Amino acid sequence: MPSHLVAVPADLDEALDAAAQRLSRPRDWIVEQALQSWISREERRHQMIEEGLKDIDEGRVIDHAEIKTWAAGLKD
Repeated sequence: MPSHLVAVPADLDEALDAAAQRLSRPRDWIVEQALQSWISREERRHQMIEEGLKDIDEGRVIDHAEIKTWAAGLKD
């Protein structure tokens, strides 16, 4: 498995140590879990942006005035 050297601020390093101790897991495992979670969220965010851009390209949009009217109705 490839390894990477990453510099992190001291407070993050301390938090990583604390999490490793609390979870009885190696630091590498925690870092791997964090990266997997972040990459999954970023991939989903990118997918949602692409879907939104496709909606715009295909004319599936709502007029701003309609949204303002709808939002004003939430105050009642």
